[in-house]
Amino acid sequence: MVLVPLVEIAARPFLGRGIENAPVLVQHLGLVLAMFGALAAGRHEQLTTLGSSLDQWGGAGVQAASKAWARGSSALVCGLLAVASWRFVATEIEAAQELAYGVPVWTLQAAMPLGFVLLGLQLGARCAQTWAGPTWLAAATGLLLPAAGVALGWSFAGALLPLVPALVAVLLALLAGAPIFAVLGGLALALFWSEGLPLASIALSHYQITVNPSLPALPLFTLAGLVLARTGAALRLGQVFIALFGGGVRGTVVAVALLCSGFTALTGGSGVTILALGGLLLPMLLKAGYPERRGIGLVTSASALGVLLAPSVPLIMYAVIARVPIEQMFLAGVVPALVMVACLLLIGGFLRRDRSVQQAAQAPRPSARAAAAAAWAARWELAAPLVAVGSLVSGLVTPTESAALTAAYAVLTQALAHRELGWRLLGRCLADCAMLIGGVMLILGMALALTNYLVDTGVPDAAATWVQGAIPNKYVFLLVLCLFLFAAAALMEIYAALVVLVPLLLPLAQAYGIHPLHFGIIFLAAMEVGFLCPPAGLNIYFASAMFNKNIRYVAASVLPAMGAIFVGTLLIALLPVLSTGLPQLVLGMEPRG
Repeated sequence: MVLVPLVEIAARPFLGRGIENAPVLVQHLGLVLAMFGALAAGRHEQLTTLGSSLDQWGGAGVQAASKAWARGSSALVCGLLAVASWRFVATEIEAAQELAYGVPVWTLQAAMPLGFVLLGLQLGARCAQTWAGPTWLAAATGLLLPAAGVALGWSFAGALLPLVPALVAVLLALLAGAPIFAVLGGLALALFWSEGLPLASIALSHYQITVNPSLPALPLFTLAGLVLARTGAALRLGQVFIALFGGGVRGTVVAVALLCSGFTALTGGSGVTILALGGLLLPMLLKAGYPERRGIGLVTSASALGVLLAPSVPLIMYAVIARVPIEQMFLAGVVPALVMVACLLLIGGFLRRDRSVQQAAQAPRPSARAAAAAAWAARWELAAPLVAVGSLVSGLVTPTESAALTAAYAVLTQALAHRELGWRLLGRCLADCAMLIGGVMLILGMALALTNYLVDTGVPDAAATWVQGAIPNKYVFLLVLCLFLFAAAALMEIYAALVVLVPLLLPLAQAYGIHPLHFGIIFLAAMEVGFLCPPAGLNIYFASAMFNKNIRYVAASVLPAMGAIFVGTLLIALLPVLSTGLPQLVLGMEPRG
């Protein structure tokens, strides 16, 4: 996926074309990556879930039953999805379309039914293992559960399925901790089956979102971020910020906030930033004389602020779901990201000087010479955002080609310029990238199927009509929207919130004249608090493990940051120019809303 766009870029000026049908080829490679990356994520138990809510109701027996139901029902859903996918592929076999160089499209589309079958076998085997039974039982269950799903799906002939029992089963699976993709897929299957609609429509939705022209940018930018996170890039960037702002309390605090938010944008995960930078930045704050509790709160909360900066994964995902140009989203997030950092430092109180903060003796002052030396040492890392955003805004390359350039740039600079990236480390980055993207893509595909059903039944239009009647004022709506998104962020993981809520809320926002770019930045800004708020607040769990503190200690340290993020979100909501001004200035985007 990296090499094909690079060959296309190199050959285009000389030959007018490069690899035959290159964009579509890369998109279908993304489909293969999604299915087998999800399989790898399942093997390492990294498929996204909301956790089990049933464990608290009993002892070890209830916990085992909860896990068995979550895995067993997911295996059954995988069997149904395998049949739905095969029926979709069968129609493509009849169409006999070619992908490139005589290769039929269906050969890569076949990754869908194959991937779902293997995932079902994997989850089925794990279901039996929760009961600590013999190996033969695990093997038999691993075969029977997805096979039962295949049999159910194969017997579907337009007969209506009773909806209520199916919804109860899906709800129990959600509460038991089933993967989100299985919950969304099971819900979509139940709704389609209850209406007698073809199940292949679900597979079609998964295929459509996976081969979206902009979607290959997700794994490619993620790979670039993981490479930078696993090498010494963080240390070199840290030295640049410290030299710019000085080693005193205020300079170190500003440097930590900017570095954490920028690094999260590159890596695509705030948890990765805490693990990569926490061991470096907290000692730096303590050395400057900053209190430990506030230092942990700063690192934990600042790591949540990078989702508004290019090329963060949530930013790209919103652009894909909302169907807005990626380059517009990249520019729209710049000023709001700075606003959020300023709110964190000022309203969150992390820049406040009090008796608990003692200036370290002989703290290094800002130095142009030291900053220049540090910038020269980190020149390759500092240029990475310019490669990502600059190539895209220039209009010379597509979003996928820009992402491929950035990934190749990160690999080459860390391997050749710094000699910190060997084959083994690169392999780990590739594997982690595949697992992360595979899990996300499954959620996206199932959520799109569910969204298509809701759109066809007119749910978004009905909701927009009702809300406009209840809340006629646009600014009251924005306030209610921010409150709702904060509540959703506390309960839902950001990727699940994106794929479930954006298709429902975006038409509602547009009914009030809110620009899709403006709404997207409001949405992502509000979701930042979700990293800090239990039970979905992963940052506090990462920080607890990283800094060896209990959850309550870390949660208390980020409370001021949560209030600051809410104020920043309100500012972004009430001042649309913060989101739309830069795209209008740079790209000549038409003002709206």
